[in-house]
Amino acid sequence: MRTSPRFRLSTESDTDTITRTVTKKPWKVLVWDDPVTPMRVVEVIFRKIFGYPAAKCTQLMLTVHHEGKAVVWSGAQDRAVHYCTQLQAAGLMASVEEES
Repeated sequence: MRTSPRFRLSTESDTDTITRTVTKKPWKVLVWDDPVTPMRVVEVIFRKIFGYPAAKCTQLMLTVHHEGKAVVWSGAQDRAVHYCTQLQAAGLMASVEEES
């Protein structure tokens, strides 16, 4: 049996698909000032863990020193926790927070 071009049988249904993109908030790694760790050591730790250029490490260290804390990295939660753990193992006071 042949169908006429006006009438086409189809088993597919016409549906609208709604795609929603959910953007997760980034997590930030904070380093807190402490009275024990020398500033030069903090710079070296930042360079070793993050691979930042010397100028950025110095700027972050000075922010920690003068403001009491600095956001040293921001991104995915699992990576933020990993960096925080590395900073703590190196002797720095560090924490992770979700950005608001």
